Amino acid sequence: MADVFPEVRRPDAGAVLISEWDAGGPERQRAVVDGVAGVWKETPLPAGFLSRVLFTGADGRSVLNYGQWTSHAARRDFVRNAGETGLRERIAAALEGVEGVGTTGPEHFRLYRSLLGGEAQGTPGCVVRVAFRTSGHEAARRLVDGLMDLFDGRQGGAGAFASHFHLREDGRRVVNYSEWTDPDAHQRTVESSLQGSGAVMRFIAGLEGVEPLGFKRFVGPRGLVRAWA
Repeated sequence: MADVFPEVRRPDAGAVLISEWDAGGPERQRAVVDGVAGVWKETPLPAGFLSRVLFTGADGRSVLNYGQWTSHAARRDFVRNAGETGLRERIAAALEGVEGVGTTGPEHFRLYRSLLGGEAQGTPGCVVRVAFRTSGHEAARRLVDGLMDLFDGRQGGAGAFASHFHLREDGRRVVNYSEWTDPDAHQRTVESSLQGSGAVMRFIAGLEGVEPLGFKRFVGPRGLVRAWA
């Protein structure tokens, strides 16, 4: 287990948990990431645990939490027994004095589809979280399926690795976990092909029941990733 980017498409991942915090500034942002990651590294973890990785936002204040389990049932069992490990208390202690951290728990997602075959080589250095509010499963699938068709199933943009579309369990949110070489590579793509007059934004604007919620860029993974064969 090490501080690496998670393998989003690993076949044993049946459940994904995603949440975001606003730590208010760079020092508190680092305290949140280091504190929470440190507690998890000291916690005995069940076989159903696959990864929990925290990323620091390029804005100097956001924290992205991305977790994988074999199933939501495995995670629920762990949470029910968390009192035995003192996990909640130790996380609270790690965050003591860190103001402005969101308290909303992680939301349950599943990986739906991925755009692969980007031009980038090597390993990712940046994750871009793109979010949409959707009216339900039908609208969520229509959004993702349409983007897959628009890109002909292949990730576009210099410096891009892949885009992984996650649907929340209730179908009312889509999160695209997009992997890039660095934040600048994503910004160049935003400026060149993701403007309001482009095909992508025109397609999204024409979808009923879909509301774009913007994007944030994240770097510096800290956490645990269980290896798989």
